[in-house]
Amino acid sequence: MSTERFVVHLPVVADNLDTARRYARLITRAVSFLGNIDRTETTVSYEDDQGVHHRIFCDRLLGNGRRCTGRAGHPGDC
Repeated sequence: MSTERFVVHLPVVADNLDTARRYARLITRAVSFLGNIDRTETTVSYEDDQGVHHRIFCDRLLGNGRRCTGRAGHPGDC
């Protein structure tokens, strides 16, 4: 049986984009016990502009084949 990837959209109410990003980090970490969650691909978009995604985690490819789980745009190396 092959598996497919899906995106689950979960609307939240927030005062601004930074708060929405914080919610996304918290929600993603809260469900990370589910082994099939790809948290490094988490993004946030405005409800009326869902074509523009704001990345939550860095997601740079590391030397060991894993991805960086730091905040998007973090300073310094991963």
